[in-house]
Parts: sequence; structure tokens; C-alpha cells
Amino acid sequence: MGRNTYEKVLTFGFWPYEGKRVAVLSTTLTADDPRITVHRTLDDLLAALTAQGAKNVYVDGGLVVQTFLREGLLDELTLTTAPVLLGSGIPLFGPLHADVDLTLDSAKTLGGGFTQATYRVDRASRAGGASPARPPR
Repeated sequence: MGRNTYEKVLTFGFWPYEGKRVAVLSTTLTADDPRITVHRTLDDLLAALTAQGAKNVYVDGGLVVQTFLREGLLDELTLTTAPVLLGSGIPLFGPLHADVDLTLDSAKTLGGGFTQATYRVDRASRAGGASPARPPR
């Protein structure tokens, strides 16, 4: 996750990632929090994940999701939609190198008007936008 998402999670009153390794991608965060590891660059984060043998990684935060999408590092997207339109904030996807084709795997209605859809990222469409130095993980 990015710094903004991490700082938002701190306002929840509980730590939702208990028992999980949590990495925060930030050039500015100076948190002294033993529950997280701060990585200054995407390359540092990817090297740490590789060294830890990470197989499945949950990516959260607008700018971090955008970075992973641009680099072709996502295999799946799960989008939860709240029944409210926000007037401002960080766009979830931002500019991409190319269109990213998605295949719907599942969709469900949650309580309170929320919906959730899970999409598989089409590898063929990622090839044009992914950096050749960073193969999909």
C-alpha cells in the first residue's frame, strides 16, 4: 500500500492486517511501526517480495495500484463499489501506457448497496503496456 492508504488504515481503531506482512511504498514515510516495512522504490519492494518468496500480493492504494498496473504486475483486480460518487480524490487507474483488457470472473452484491467485481487481467493486453524489465508476478 501507499502512504496515504497506510495513514487512513491507522484511523480505523484496529489493525486489519494482523498476522500479515505489510509493505508500504513511500518516499516520505518515516513511521516507526513494527507492523510495516517501508520501501522507497518499486524495485526495492519487488526485490524484497522476491526474496521473501511472495506468491500472492494484495495491492492497495490509488497510486500504488496505478504503478502496478502500468508495470504489468497485476493478474487480478477486485473492485468494490460504494453507493456514493466522490467529488475528488486520487483516480484509481490514472494514465496507462495502453488499454488493459479485463475478463470478469465474478460479481456479487454486498450489503448497504455495495457491489464487488473480480476481473482477470488479460496478459495479451498487458504486453503492450508492461515494462520488459518487470515480468508479471
